[in-house]
Amino acid sequence: QVQLVESGGGLVQPGGSLSLSCTASGSIFSRNVVAWYRQAPGKQRDWIASITSAGSTEYAMSVKGRFTISRDNAKNTVYLQMNSLKPEDTANYYCKMPISDWGQGTQVTVSS
Repeated sequence: QVQLVESGGGLVQPGGSLSLSCTASGSIFSRNVVAWYRQAPGKQRDWIASITSAGSTEYAMSVKGRFTISRDNAKNTVYLQMNSLKPEDTANYYCKMPISDWGQGTQVTVSS
C-alpha cells in the first residue's frame, strides 16, 4: 500500500490564496499520475486536478483558471496553488496516485 500525505490546509478569506503539498517517498512517485480531489461535508468526493509524470495538467471546470497543480519529482512532492478562493472551495482536500490509498486529507476553509 502507498499513502500520500497532504498538508498546507487552513483558514483563508474569500479571494485569498493557499498552497497545498502532497508528499511520498520512493522512486515510484515520479512515474505516476497524481491527482487532487476534494470533499465537502455531506457531498461526494470530486476530482479537481491531475498532473502526469511529464508535467501535463488537467483541471475540473470548477477550479480551472484559479488553481495550479505542479510537481517536483526530485522532492516526491505535488503542489496545489489555490488562488481567488471562494466559500464553495471549502472542503477536505486529498491527493492520490493510481496505486495509493485515500489518506486523511487536509482541510481548507474559506470564510470571512
